[in-house]
Amino acid sequence: MGDVFNILTGLLIIIGAAFTLIAAIGILRLPDLYTRMHAASKAGTLGSGLMLIALAIFAQDQAIVTRALAAVVFFLLTAPISAHLLAKAAYAAGYRLWGESVHDEMATPQSAGSLPGEDRRSEEE
Repeated sequence: MGDVFNILTGLLIIIGAAFTLIAAIGILRLPDLYTRMHAASKAGTLGSGLMLIALAIFAQDQAIVTRALAAVVFFLLTAPISAHLLAKAAYAAGYRLWGESVHDEMATPQSAGSLPGEDRRSEEE
């Protein structure tokens, strides 16, 4: 049974390292702040989580297993929220999308000067 755990641990570490490598390449290669942040938050979180799960499988101590699994939960809860808030703050600070981006959902509409949903709210009142 120990060999199965060692093989599973090795596979999880290799897969986690591959996702972390993809995140690093994404940070270097992607064109703007928002796509780089997406690569770092998604692939980096998955890579870190897989490696922490490998640690939890490999560890013999209950305290290490608990801490590793708590760290996975912490990553899954905080990484998407922090990436969203950082992207929102960057947009508010003036960092614009890549020139070839297809759609900017945070830009104000050109026609009426109102936000999406305001027309529906005024019709309901």
